[in-house]
Amino acid sequence: MKLHKPFVVFAAVAVLATGCGGRGATTETDSGPGRSDSVTAADFGDLTGVCQPGDASSASAQGVAADAINVGVFSDIGFTKNSEFIDAAKVFTSWCNDAGGIDGRELVAVTRDAKLMEPRQRMIEACREDFALVGGGTGLDALGVEERLECMLPSFPAQTVQEKAAGADLEISASPAKIPGYDNYVGFRTWAVDEAYPDSKNAVGMINGDSGVTRTIGAMNRETLEDLGATVIYDELYPAMGVADWTPYAQAIKSKGVRGLIFMGTWQQLAKLEESLTNMDYKLDWIDANNNAYNEQFIALLGKSADFQNNVVDLSGVAPLGSDEAAVAQLRELYAQYAPDAQITLPAMRAWSSWLLFAKAASACGDALTRRCVYDTAAQETAWTGGGLHVASNLAQPLPPQPCFNIERATSDGWMPADFGADDGLYRCDIPARKFDGDYGTPMTLADVGKNIDELE
Repeated sequence: MKLHKPFVVFAAVAVLATGCGGRGATTETDSGPGRSDSVTAADFGDLTGVCQPGDASSASAQGVAADAINVGVFSDIGFTKNSEFIDAAKVFTSWCNDAGGIDGRELVAVTRDAKLMEPRQRMIEACREDFALVGGGTGLDALGVEERLECMLPSFPAQTVQEKAAGADLEISASPAKIPGYDNYVGFRTWAVDEAYPDSKNAVGMINGDSGVTRTIGAMNRETLEDLGATVIYDELYPAMGVADWTPYAQAIKSKGVRGLIFMGTWQQLAKLEESLTNMDYKLDWIDANNNAYNEQFIALLGKSADFQNNVVDLSGVAPLGSDEAAVAQLRELYAQYAPDAQITLPAMRAWSSWLLFAKAASACGDALTRRCVYDTAAQETAWTGGGLHVASNLAQPLPPQPCFNIERATSDGWMPADFGADDGLYRCDIPARKFDGDYGTPMTLADVGKNIDELE
């Protein structure tokens, strides 16, 4: 199965690789109000009536007017130049508003461009103006979580990165995501070192961009690998801004005899490292490219390394973009209609699931739309799949997290499913997520800022 559109994934692997998008601090996506009674309600995948006309008439909460709902979309576009979250917001709001909006209210997405280092400033703005946060993310998200909880602002993020933010109060992650205290990648790791490439178990290497985020991820990876009985024989950091010449790193990997490599950083840098390895005629058993590399640009950059090396990525229970799933096909059609030049990425698919969850909950609240209603309604979902975009997640009881994973491998002909032992459709779900022993930080709570859930209105 070939991937026909770029599919860039897993922004949490490095601060520089954080998947974000946007155009400006208060740019609104273009969309029509769609308030005509002749408009047909919008269905998506197996979800019906996600958006529809209605007779809402009250200004029931901050950010909610009789005819509009303002929601914030966090992004690092000023730093990354990556517009995936804003593209997702544009496509969703355009489609939703064409179908009548949320009970007749126009859905308006307001970009909050954190520019990597300004999450707190953007959160203060969102606290003054937005009804909720939907479908976004920023690399240093811990910097704004305190302000968000102080102003009782619900969040439906596409992704979370730092431990203080992931799983914080008043946050609902719609799709399989980073769950505090657990390693969702243990299935992937187990498959790699115990099943697919057992000769690599005593010769695993890790290489990380030198940032606080990736150093923490590296420590988590090491803990899980050692718990599986694997031996890490190479563990190196490289400058977070990248490396001009990867030859010394490639030589070290070869001299150490590394057979399985976990790479955390941008796919552009990984392609350069693999070029050096391939030129040395050194082939690893496997390379975890991290799913940030799940796009066709990466394969093009790999050149002959696409077939010489063995790049594999874990999509963590999200359907491959090249799959025949009805929801995936519909998403491709909507992007073609509303943003034909935009890329559909894994973070964008996660964002879409968040938008669907928010819209479904908000529609159920009707004219009396409040933060408490939309949060409580969304939190009642026990088998949320984003209409079929990913495995079911129990949003009412997110711990322990769902254990499903699915693996793709790179070839010169595109991304293909790996033989990973799927036992539930597209996914494999027989290896439970692993709880960490180490203390890598905890999500922030309302109690940490002197608040409680009863103050949510």
